[in-house]
Amino acid sequence: HVQLVETGGGLVQPGGSLRLSCAASGSILSINTMGWYRQAPGKERELVAVISSGGGNTNYAESVKGRFAISRDNAKNTVFLQMNSLKPEDTAVYYCYATVLSYTSGGAYRNYWGLGTQVTVDS
Repeated sequence: HVQLVETGGGLVQPGGSLRLSCAASGSILSINTMGWYRQAPGKERELVAVISSGGGNTNYAESVKGRFAISRDNAKNTVFLQMNSLKPEDTAVYYCYATVLSYTSGGAYRNYWGLGTQVTVDS
């Protein structure tokens, strides 16, 4: 069984910063891609950022390029999202995901999701 737990959400004023963390735990053999999605009220879930297994390749939604930075600590099975210059339109529930090879996945990588953390940008 694999669990992902996000932390770091909260209320911040426009122009402020937050750092989200997501730690994966459980019967993990290997983690490939990790990333963040978000879902605002009344909208579909959208990709925010993704990072490769070694951390050398990243990809961002156009709306967050230059403001957000994704990173990971493979020793701790953790992915981070540094969010700067936050805007009200960044308000959403942020979900992390990880593509994991576990002891119980039958030799296949599977996507696992956290429960989400609320980010609210409001003055």
